[in-house]
Amino acid sequence: MTSISPASSPATAQARRDPRIYQPFMRLSHLLDGEKPGASPLPDGAPISLSIGDPQLSAPPLLAETLAAYPNDWSCYPPFRGTPDFRAACHDWLVRRYGLSPETLDADRQILPLPGSREGLFFATLTAINRGAAEGRTKVLIPSPGYHVYAGGALAAGAEPVFVPARADNNFLPDYEGLPKETLDRTAIAFFCSPSNPEGAVASREQWRAWIELAQRHGFVLAADECYADIYTDEPPAGLLEAVQGPQGTEGLLTFHSLSKRSSAAGLRSGFVAGDSELVDGIDAFMRYGGASVPTPILHASAALWRDEAHVVETRCYYRTLFEMAEEKLWAKTGWRMPAGGFFAWLEVGDGEAFALRAWKEAGLRVLPGRYLCPDEEGAAPEDNPGAPYIRVALVHEPQVTEKALDRLAEML
Repeated sequence: MTSISPASSPATAQARRDPRIYQPFMRLSHLLDGEKPGASPLPDGAPISLSIGDPQLSAPPLLAETLAAYPNDWSCYPPFRGTPDFRAACHDWLVRRYGLSPETLDADRQILPLPGSREGLFFATLTAINRGAAEGRTKVLIPSPGYHVYAGGALAAGAEPVFVPARADNNFLPDYEGLPKETLDRTAIAFFCSPSNPEGAVASREQWRAWIELAQRHGFVLAADECYADIYTDEPPAGLLEAVQGPQGTEGLLTFHSLSKRSSAAGLRSGFVAGDSELVDGIDAFMRYGGASVPTPILHASAALWRDEAHVVETRCYYRTLFEMAEEKLWAKTGWRMPAGGFFAWLEVGDGEAFALRAWKEAGLRVLPGRYLCPDEEGAAPEDNPGAPYIRVALVHEPQVTEKALDRLAEML
């Protein structure tokens, strides 16, 4: 069985009462509450957080320079659809990055700025559930392990999350094609993340085409979370839009991008969604009810960042240095190899939760248990949770700090 059936799932029933069940960082805080951190490898003994993908590399100077050039634009309410210049910058980046024909997307109708890709992913679920309600589409397909916002959107929409394992034997990508037809026909939206969080797995163009064909055949929305698209080790990962073909084009398709990782600008809260114009309109409508639009100076700065590639090359080199260091120090203990993309190390340690507690108490290292990125089924065996044997380690700190943390991790393994 490749999925958890939400209709009879104790975990899902509990989540409907208490959404904290899918909040990995709340769960981590509860695990470590009251526990004193051990001696950190840092000279001042301060704990090192490796649990959150919080870029520590400074944002490029271009960001502050552009923001400073528009001091008067803070006084106006932001335009919900962004500025023509912002939409053009995003459109042109997609064309360059994925080798698209300029006619693939209409910048004015098919691109919407977002205050971070997370917000867009959340509202996309509300949009898809609302659109599919008349057809009885109540299911949301979610990779397990996966980003917790996918489940959060499903719970907020009153939908049924269906968690599909992403394991090593399937290249850490969920096998949605293996789900029963009745499940696919009742699906409103399916999420894919490539490069994936937490494993760094990358989908090929052929896989994207297969997923597009599956979604369009069964009539559900395909949401591509591609916020790590520019953080890769060798070849640029294929993307959703470059796999589009046939008369249906971008129908039912959405891709989400962000400046958080690409430009080390997580605090800027800026991203965009592109794809099916009706779905983009739907997200726009829900954002106007309960979301926040992107301030105009941030739109200007974002446009400048999407047009600049030099800082992105430097960012990739920074992460590659960290990953080469991690591979050197961890391979002998875990067999871990550099992933194709992203900036997480997905380490098999036996019992991820126990290891995370020990890492905190013995070494002052805060890592995330892999099981917190998956739903726990009541009464299920530990091995049924795809993330249980793993920890997620965010390789984001400067090399000196990362090296000290990795040395301590290697000692513990």
